[in-house]
Amino acid sequence: MKKIQMVDLKGQYEHIKERVNQSVLDVIESTAYINGPEVHQFQKELEDYLGVKHVIPCANGTDALQIAMMGLGLQPGDEVITADFTFAATVEVIALLGLTPVLVDVDPVNFNIDISAIKKAITPKTKAIVPVHLFGLSADMDAIMEIAEEHNLYVIEDNAQGIGAKYTSGDGSKKMTGSIGHVASTSFFPSKNLGCYGDGGAIFTNDDDLAHTIRGIVNHGMYVRYHHDVVGVNSRLDSIQATVLRAKLPNLDSYNTARRNAARKYTKAFEGHENIITPTGFCDAGNSICDSCDCHVFHQYTLRVLNTDRDALVKHLNDNSIPCGVYYPIPLHRQKAYLDERYNENDFGVTNELVTQVVSLPMHTELDDEQISFITETVINFVNQG
Repeated sequence: MKKIQMVDLKGQYEHIKERVNQSVLDVIESTAYINGPEVHQFQKELEDYLGVKHVIPCANGTDALQIAMMGLGLQPGDEVITADFTFAATVEVIALLGLTPVLVDVDPVNFNIDISAIKKAITPKTKAIVPVHLFGLSADMDAIMEIAEEHNLYVIEDNAQGIGAKYTSGDGSKKMTGSIGHVASTSFFPSKNLGCYGDGGAIFTNDDDLAHTIRGIVNHGMYVRYHHDVVGVNSRLDSIQATVLRAKLPNLDSYNTARRNAARKYTKAFEGHENIITPTGFCDAGNSICDSCDCHVFHQYTLRVLNTDRDALVKHLNDNSIPCGVYYPIPLHRQKAYLDERYNENDFGVTNELVTQVVSLPMHTELDDEQISFITETVINFVNQG
C-alpha cells in the first residue's frame, strides 16, 4: 500500500504536470507576473464555471472575505452574524474592520450555521450574515436569503471550502455555491479542492456596482494609475498561480466526483456503527450520500465519534501512519481574541459537543480502495475497543 497522505498534491500534479510546467515557463518568459493575461483568462473561465457575472481574483481567501465586507461599506459597530464552528479567518476579518462579530451555533447534522440561531441573533445593528459552506457542504441558502430579505441584510458566502458544490433550491433550480448571496469569497490555498501552488483567492458577485468597487479595493483603491478613489489594499493573484488554477479548473468536477466516490466508500464501511456518525448531504438528513448528491464536495470527510476518546483515536491513527485532522478543536467563542461577555455557553451546545467529537480522515482525489479499507478498519477497531 502506498503512503497515505491527508492531501496528495503530488499525485494530483502528476496528471497535469506537462500543462502546468509549460504554462509556468510561459509566464516566466512573458514576465507578465502581476495582472497578466493568465489572470484575466482564469477570471473569465471561473465566471463561466460558476455562472456568476464577476470574479475578482485576489491574494488569498482571508483577503477575499475582508474585501467583500469593505466593498459593502459595512461600518464599525455593525453586527455580522456567522458560525461559531469554523476557521478563525471568518471572524478575524470582521474584527479587523471594527465590525462586531456575532457568533451562533451550528446544525448538529450538517455542521453549517443554524437557521433558528440566526433569527434569534438579529438586532437593529445587524447588517450581514456570513454562512460558511463548511467542509464542502452547502449551507441552507434558501432560508438564509429569506431571512436576509426580510431584515434587509447582506449575505456574504464564505465558499473557501465549497467551490464546485451546487445548492438545490426549493423550486428545484440549482446554483453554484458562491453565486447565491450578495457577494462571496473563496480560497485557492493548495489543499483546497481548487488549489494553486501558493496563496490565492477570489471574490464573486452578480452586482455590477459592487464588482466595480471591489476591483478598486484590491488594487490600492485605483481604477486609473495613481488616482486613489476608494480606500484599498494590495491583494492580487499572481500570474503563475493563475496559470496553475487554469490547468486545474477543467478538472474540478472530476476532482469533486473522486472525492464524493471516496466519501461513499468511507460511509459504506462505517454503515450501521452506532458510535460513528458519518457526513450527510444537504438534501439528505439521513447520514448518507445519495448517488446524485452534488451539494457536497468533501473538502473534508469529517466523522463524529461517540462514546470514544477522540484524541486517543487521533493518536492511534497517527501511530498507524494515518494522518487525520481535528477541525476545529476550540470554538471561536472561547478563543482569547474573540471572547465576549454577551455569549452564553448554553447557546453553543452543538458546537461544544462537536469540538470534542469530530475527526477528519484523509480526503483527496488520489485515495484508493486499499487505503480506504485500511483507514476505516483502523477507525472501527479502535472505536469497538472503546
